[in-house]
Amino acid sequence: MGAVLCVDVGSTFTKALLVGDDGVVLGRASHPTTVATDVMDGVDAVRDALGVAHDPEHLFLCSSAGGGLRLAVVGYEREVTAEAGFRVGLSAGARVVHVASGPMSGADVTALRAARPDVVLLVGGTDGGNADVLLHNARRLARARTTAPVVVAGNAAVAEAVAAELAGTGRRHVVTANVLPRIGEVAPEGARAAIREVFLRHVIGGKGLSRGRGFADLVRAATPDAVLGGVEVLADVRGEDVLVVDVGGATTDVYSVISPQGEDAAIHREVVGTMWHARTVEADLGMRWNAEGVVEAAARERVPVTDEVARYAERVVADTGHVAASADEWRCEEALARSAVTVALRRHGRPAPGERPRPLAEVGLLVGSGGVLRHADPAVADRVLAAALTDHGGGWRVPDRAAPVVDRDYVLFAVGLLAASDPVRARALAASLAGRAELG
Repeated sequence: MGAVLCVDVGSTFTKALLVGDDGVVLGRASHPTTVATDVMDGVDAVRDALGVAHDPEHLFLCSSAGGGLRLAVVGYEREVTAEAGFRVGLSAGARVVHVASGPMSGADVTALRAARPDVVLLVGGTDGGNADVLLHNARRLARARTTAPVVVAGNAAVAEAVAAELAGTGRRHVVTANVLPRIGEVAPEGARAAIREVFLRHVIGGKGLSRGRGFADLVRAATPDAVLGGVEVLADVRGEDVLVVDVGGATTDVYSVISPQGEDAAIHREVVGTMWHARTVEADLGMRWNAEGVVEAAARERVPVTDEVARYAERVVADTGHVAASADEWRCEEALARSAVTVALRRHGRPAPGERPRPLAEVGLLVGSGGVLRHADPAVADRVLAAALTDHGGGWRVPDRAAPVVDRDYVLFAVGLLAASDPVRARALAASLAGRAELG
């Protein structure tokens, strides 16, 4: 097949990786995402920088441009099916912008519309359980003045009736398996695949990011969905649990792929159940747009932050394009990154009320990602990740024996993009990241 080009059309930068047959990274390029004109202009720029011909058969794209995938979840009980839908939505690479629970009222429909979701995930009831709320909410959504397509992932016993309600008013919808078939068992696979399908078929083209240049046909996944897929491949290649923390300008995302052991594999202790392949998004933890949120969250968690760092956070919020240029500024960047990583991992591992902590103690590999870690001096990245591995303030057992590594080539999104169609290349690319952890 020859070299392939994997491109992530991000909200700020379009990043490209040229990958050879053996999974070796042959080249990297980056260009500001060209939302103001046509996002394909930025794609063309990274292709030209790498000297790659415009061949769609060798081009793999994911995207979070235009705000990514905005998802609303409509469920039965907030602590049960709506919570299961929320977790599944995150794993599908969505930004969950609204959660509703119980029978929807007119005010609930208004609130959902105001959230401007790209997709609605309709859940409710275990298989064979309560069906009234799911049917009621299907009727509400069928008649609501919103164009967002609906993914139905609730009580299988009434799936046909729900589909009939939505079809009766011409509402675009996809029916898939229940996200909570039984109490204590979350089943994300069907909904995750359906959300991806709807995102590719209905959402990408509707964002107006490109005109007549085939962008919608080229995109294969939302970027966070591709990254989680890459983490899954990496965990399989390593043969152990993997934890990834991605520190961005607006959010800090955490991904974990865990193989349950012992009682965890057989006993469902929680009402909702554990997502063994999970993603959490901390919308208040970012290195630029939400730098002040990092300072505030660190204070709540009793993670020390100096006045100098707090002042620096105010500065970068006012100028999100600021690039650290001095030793003092890099010390502040490091402190912000360390706080964001520490708080994000505490939240990822900390249980919801009534639940056990996420079992992260046996994680064998901790991967750091995000511009601040990729572009910093290696010693800075090492200190940021080391702080996370030795932080016991969150009330859960930390993976203190995990090997830390920084995804400096930003390969995980590419691994996820290639996983289905070119698994050999995907595994080889993942192994290159795993190998750097062995080298220390």
